[in-house]
Amino acid sequence: MGGTKASGRLRQAAVRSVGGLPRQFWWLWTSTLVNRLGAFVATFLALYLTVERGYSASYAGLVGALYGLGGVVSSIGAGVLTDRIGRRPTLLVAQLSTALSVAALGLVTHPVAIAAVACLVGMATNASRPAVQAMMADIVRPEDRVRAFSLNYWAINLGFAVSSTSAGLIAQYSYHLLFFGEAAMVLATALLTFWKLAESRPTAEPERETRPGRDADISMWTVLRDSRFMVVVALNLLLATLIQQAFVSLPISMGQQGLNSTDFGTVIAVNGVLIVLLQLPLTRFIEHRDPAKLLIISALLTGYGFGLNAFAGSSAAFYAFAVVVWTLGEMINSPTQMGLVVRLSPTHGRGRYQGMYTLSWSVANLGAPLLGGTVIDHYGADTLWAASAAIGTLAALGYGLLLRSMRAAEAEDPAPMCPEPTSPAPEREPTP
Repeated sequence: MGGTKASGRLRQAAVRSVGGLPRQFWWLWTSTLVNRLGAFVATFLALYLTVERGYSASYAGLVGALYGLGGVVSSIGAGVLTDRIGRRPTLLVAQLSTALSVAALGLVTHPVAIAAVACLVGMATNASRPAVQAMMADIVRPEDRVRAFSLNYWAINLGFAVSSTSAGLIAQYSYHLLFFGEAAMVLATALLTFWKLAESRPTAEPERETRPGRDADISMWTVLRDSRFMVVVALNLLLATLIQQAFVSLPISMGQQGLNSTDFGTVIAVNGVLIVLLQLPLTRFIEHRDPAKLLIISALLTGYGFGLNAFAGSSAAFYAFAVVVWTLGEMINSPTQMGLVVRLSPTHGRGRYQGMYTLSWSVANLGAPLLGGTVIDHYGADTLWAASAAIGTLAALGYGLLLRSMRAAEAEDPAPMCPEPTSPAPEREPTP
C-alpha cells in the first residue's frame, strides 16, 4: 500500500515537471538532446591536442581560446540574426556550419590549420544558443518558462553524460571517430530542425515596456545600457570561467598526474549524471527560496569545488568528488539565474539579450583556456585551483550586492520590472 502511494506521488511529481508544455517545445528539446549526445569534440579537444598530437598545454590553451573567440564573434551576430531573420533560419545555418567545421577539424593536421578551424567550430557551435533560448521563450507560457529552461538544461546534461562516457572509450581507439560522430549527430539535429520546428519569432508590433529606458526599438546599445542585466552577465562570466576549466585545465591536470582519457571521461561524466538525476527535483526544492542566498551558495560551491582539485593528486575518485561539489553549485545557479535573465529580457529583444548572455559563456571559452594553460605551464595546476576558490568567493560577493541593490530599488518602486517572476512560480496542475 505504502509502495503504491509512493509510486503515485512520484508519478504525479513527474507529470507536474513535464506536463502542460507545447509540442513545439518537445521537438526543440529533442533536437537539443540529439545535439548533445554527439558533443564530443569540445570536451576532448585538449586531450586530443596534448596526448594524441603531442602539443603543449599552452598550445592547447591557445586553440581552446580561439574556439572561444569564434563563440564571441557569433554570440552577438547570431543574437541579432535571431531577432531579424528568425530563430529557425539561424538555427539551420548554425547547425549545418557546425557539422561541416567539426568534420574538417578531424582532417586538418597543421597546427595553424587546427587553430583556424577550431575558431570556426566555436563560431558555428555557439551561433545556435541565442536562437534556441529565444525560441523557447517564444513558445512557452511565461509561468512555464523556468521549468522549460530547466528541462532543456536537463537534456543538455543527459546527452553530455552519455557522450562523455562513450567518447572516453572511443578516444582509446580513434579520435577521428569523435569528430565524424559529432558531425553526423549535428547533421541529424539540423534535419530535425528543418522538418519539425516552425518559426516562432513574434510578428506583432513591439509593445512598449513599462520600465524606464526600455524603448520599442531594441538595439545592442539598449542591452549594454541595461545595468542590472549587464551585472548578471559579468557575474555569469566569472562562474563560466571556472566551469570551462573542467574541459581544458582539468584534463591537462589529470593527464599530468598520469590519468588517461577514460579516467577523465568517467570523472567529467559525474557532472552530467548528477544533473540528470537531481536537476528537476532540486529545482522544485529551491524554487520558493531566497534567490540571493541561492546564488551566493552556488558561487561558493562552484569556486571551492574546483579548489578541491588541488588536493586530488592522482586519485580519480577525489577528482570525481570535486566534480560533485561544483556540480551542485552549477545546478543551483542555473535555474535561479535564468529566472533573472528571462525577467530582464524584453519580448522583441530576446535574441539580442540572449546573445549578450551567451557572450559571457563565449568570453569564458576564450579566456579560460588561455588562463588555465598559462597558469599550469608557469605556476602549476595547484595555483589555478586555489585561484578558482578566490573567484568563487568574488562572485558570491557580487551576487549578494546585486540582489541587495535590486531589493532596495524595488522597495522604492514596488512596480515589477517585467511580468516574469525572478524565481519559478508555483506550477499549475498540467492539462490532461
